[in-house]
Amino acid sequence: MTTNTLLLLLLSLLIAGGLSFFQYIYKAKNKSKVGWFLAFLRFLSIFGILMLLINPILTKNTFETVKTPLPIVVDNSSSISFLNANEKALELYKRIQLNSDLKDKFDVQTYQFSDDFEPTEIFNFKGTQTNIDVVAKNLKSIYKNTVYPTVLITDGNQTSGNDYVYSFDPLNKVYPVILGDTTKLFDLKINQLNVNKYAFHKNKFPVEVFLQYSGTKSVTADFVISQGNSVFSTQSITLSPSKKTATVPVLLPADKIGLQVFKVTISSKEKEKNTYNNTKNFAVEVIDQKTNIAIISAINHPDLGAMKRAIESNVQRKVIIVKPNEIKTLQDYNVLILYQPTIEFKTIFESNKVAGINTFIITGNNTDFNFLNQQQENLSFKMSGQKEEYLSVFNKQFNLFAADNIGFEDLPPLQNAFGTVTTKGVVSVLLSSKIRTIDTNAPLLVFAENQGRRATYLLGENSWKWRLQTHVNNQSFEKYDVFMDKIIQFLASNNSKKSLVVEHESFYNSGEAIEITAQYFNKNYEFDEKARLTITVKNTETKQTKNYDLLKGNNSYKVNLDGLKAGSHTFTVKELNSKTTYSSSFEILDFDIEKQFVNPDVEKLTQLAGQTQGKAYFSDQVDVLIKTLLENEEYKTIQKSSVTKTPLINWMWLLVLISILLTTEWFVRKHNGLL
Repeated sequence: MTTNTLLLLLLSLLIAGGLSFFQYIYKAKNKSKVGWFLAFLRFLSIFGILMLLINPILTKNTFETVKTPLPIVVDNSSSISFLNANEKALELYKRIQLNSDLKDKFDVQTYQFSDDFEPTEIFNFKGTQTNIDVVAKNLKSIYKNTVYPTVLITDGNQTSGNDYVYSFDPLNKVYPVILGDTTKLFDLKINQLNVNKYAFHKNKFPVEVFLQYSGTKSVTADFVISQGNSVFSTQSITLSPSKKTATVPVLLPADKIGLQVFKVTISSKEKEKNTYNNTKNFAVEVIDQKTNIAIISAINHPDLGAMKRAIESNVQRKVIIVKPNEIKTLQDYNVLILYQPTIEFKTIFESNKVAGINTFIITGNNTDFNFLNQQQENLSFKMSGQKEEYLSVFNKQFNLFAADNIGFEDLPPLQNAFGTVTTKGVVSVLLSSKIRTIDTNAPLLVFAENQGRRATYLLGENSWKWRLQTHVNNQSFEKYDVFMDKIIQFLASNNSKKSLVVEHESFYNSGEAIEITAQYFNKNYEFDEKARLTITVKNTETKQTKNYDLLKGNNSYKVNLDGLKAGSHTFTVKELNSKTTYSSSFEILDFDIEKQFVNPDVEKLTQLAGQTQGKAYFSDQVDVLIKTLLENEEYKTIQKSSVTKTPLINWMWLLVLISILLTTEWFVRKHNGLL
């Protein structure tokens, strides 16, 4: 409180006292106790009013004791139960969490994780995935700019997420408590299996199986790949302490069309504690036909190679690059990509009027636009000889198919002739163009469908830069390749647009997310945001049926079918208003990734502790861990002081008090006949 404020308050006391004395004591004829009481009431009310006018600032100091947080994070995945370490995990958790000395020094907080991370004090060890990386990310977010230790109770066997060793903040110590038996047991394991999802009928498809061995002596194992009662491959594999891994490549025949489920088995005469990881199922969908695409170009350009690689990332696609005068019969192809057409393409266009093959026309600096105006009826070109660079703008209202914005606005510009492009008839624009910061509202990527024939137009060259930039942004070509695959999928089909489109996989691994997406279009082929979609799923073996609602997302409806058992399932998606239905099936392969381990990953957890300057402890060393935490001088309780400044005018009770004083004074004067 300032000196001026103190002087004003002192002056207020004098004024309030003087006025009260003058009215009730000095002027009074009879100096009674009532007069003194009324003078006191008047003094308080006048002084209170003057204090409100002065409005002094009241300062209050408060002190708060802040302890260092100590997160105790427990692995809640089913692998802990499978290793018979769930009771030990609960015992260790309680010993640390209930330790009174730790509570005095730290703010003990408890969490659990499996595929996700959440605060809890209850654990059931039923998580279907182990993601230790998610622990690191959440702790960084919760305890930002804080120095703290972490106790991580886990077996260290991660089944999803990024490598956790380097995910944790290196400035905050991590103390892993290792669960499970560390004794090296005899174990044969199918560690990994690589196989494409699709194979082509009457071809052979490769399967690559990675085997892992743990033991103290050499062993000969039997490796078998079978389907039902049929055995497709059998081999003898020798493993030893010096040869702990083996890779087995196999070529299997794709003799049957449709979803084919196979089983890989590795076994020996030795007794194993864990035989669950000796078997692994996998599935391949055998397709009876490829989609053949011809990229026709009279010039050489980097776009050609980039398109070929992007399209062939889907194994169902086969691409050839030919010149206009080299192509013989158009009927050999499902899609024609006409790159920068000129008069040399005249024979191609004339032949295609009869063949009726869907086309993907790409223009650029070498395109003959007068010729192109004569050969198609979807776009009209009035172009100059000047070159221009066009940036892209994504159209969120596009609804021919589910197209994702892969960051088109940030991709390099395409180069095309400067001029005016107008649409004719019914076309759908996925990308429009802009020159630098000016929107031209002209199309850049266009889709058209007339009388069952489909066409796509990309108005600009150098799309190879798009593929390269998406790899820079995402460390993968996948987003661009999927985008290109959707264009080819649109062109490869001549079927009329369905009102209900459902996307799903033919098979899923047990424990992974089973997501089915659907789109429903009204009669104008516009995405219907008011559709009511449900799905009925039936297990073909048990006949058990479950019903779910699909929830609306961004231009699609989605459902996550968690909790389904392994086996074959049929399902029906139904739109309740129009009664439109879609039926199909999928297979859930029996594979529990949490049952693949026989020992904790001591090496990884020790590496994590070293990376963060902490230390790894085994389950019988928890007392040493508690002692280490208590004796560590880095973590001290901090006392914080906070200053609160409150203006007196904010005190509502002072106004109430002044009102009571004035009211009391009035009643006393009334009662004593002084009014």
